[in-house]
Amino acid sequence: MIFQRQKNNTPSNTSARSIWSEIALDAIKEGVVITDGKGVIQFANPAAVTFLNVSSAVDVVGLDSGLFLKLESKGGQPFGSNDNLFLNAMTAGTPLENFQCYLVAQKTDKRMPIAISVSPVNDGQGTKIITFRNIAKELEEEGAQTEFISTASHEMRTPVASIEGFLSLALNPQTATIDDRAKQYLTQAHEASKHLGNLFKDLLDVTKLDDGRLKPRFMPVELVGTVKSIFDTFSARASEAKLKYQFGGVNSDMVNAKLVQPLVYGYVDMSFLQEIMSNLIDNAIKYTPEGGSIYVNVLGDGDRALINVTDTGVGISADDLQHIFQKFYRADNSQTRTIGGTGLGLYLVKQRVESLNGKIWAESAFGEGSTFYVSLPRLSADEYGKRLIDYENQRAAEMMKEQSMRAEAAAAVAPQPAPQPESAPAPAPAPAPAPQPNIEQVTNTTLTTEEQHNE
Repeated sequence: MIFQRQKNNTPSNTSARSIWSEIALDAIKEGVVITDGKGVIQFANPAAVTFLNVSSAVDVVGLDSGLFLKLESKGGQPFGSNDNLFLNAMTAGTPLENFQCYLVAQKTDKRMPIAISVSPVNDGQGTKIITFRNIAKELEEEGAQTEFISTASHEMRTPVASIEGFLSLALNPQTATIDDRAKQYLTQAHEASKHLGNLFKDLLDVTKLDDGRLKPRFMPVELVGTVKSIFDTFSARASEAKLKYQFGGVNSDMVNAKLVQPLVYGYVDMSFLQEIMSNLIDNAIKYTPEGGSIYVNVLGDGDRALINVTDTGVGISADDLQHIFQKFYRADNSQTRTIGGTGLGLYLVKQRVESLNGKIWAESAFGEGSTFYVSLPRLSADEYGKRLIDYENQRAAEMMKEQSMRAEAAAAVAPQPAPQPESAPAPAPAPAPAPQPNIEQVTNTTLTTEEQHNE
């Protein structure tokens, strides 16, 4: 049904609230759509009508919201079944806040950047309120900030690297002689310069992903072995920190006294996966006191691959848990204040996970440790085999192209023979060789002479 404003000179309290509600919905700039339990649109306010590029609410009421609200990713691609968080929230009846995407207008196909939210109504009917707003101006301002941060970070990395290099020379007993007090000061300055260098590196990485300059290069991988190889690189650090450090879980089998993990295939960017796991494992080591434990595991869960990094460390409070993936956010308590960081690590992890079409979340309680989960699309064994062949063929073609370009470049710079001067006389032609007698002719001539003599 279409809601219409009631006109009554002496409204009751209920009708008065309804009128004021409609006035508010008419006035706000956010689009508001209300659906029933099946996702069929029951109401659309004027802002939603404008965003959807229709004449009136009559044009959308009674239509399926999933079909009418055509959404695309920031990259301009249609969402896959696992990536459309809006449809997933509508289907599951779960809340969704500020999912950034593009709304494609009906008829004109004009794309508008929006932040869309879903709020289920606790009425027993499955009613949901969908709100969305135009974020073009916010993205423009964010783009300007990103450009400034990128430029500033790039320009500052060089002098910071120089400072770090000179401090290293000053601390090296082979290149400088300093007393203990000076060494202490220089060591602190060196640590601060390294921290600043890491901050600029993280800032550059953030801006590259934010503005789309850094794109993943997907390849098929076996995730269990890949994650374990990353895990093994931190074993020495975990040992130094006196932590129990274990890979694998209850789904692993023991065969001939060896731990055997199931095969789980995925389609990822290897450098992104390396950074994701390295950051999560590094954090687990840093925030787990001596004598604690760290567990990492990879599971196949239907069409998803689930990676977990679990520690028995200091944990995260409920208030902090809501913000840990935000840019520059750091939990502020006595146990975390002494541990350095840029406040960008988990934000970078979230960016990279989402660029791989995955999800990340954490479960924790202060003082009781934490578990970070990374969910990525999973490939079947057949899909893995096919994509591996395609990937290897693509790599072979790229290598051949690269070799061809190198050969062409080498030929272009190869020395050429010196040209002959124009005034130089042409060389005289070589004399023709004297004719050689034909052996058969000579033999025949001799025989004829002898025959004549005998006669």
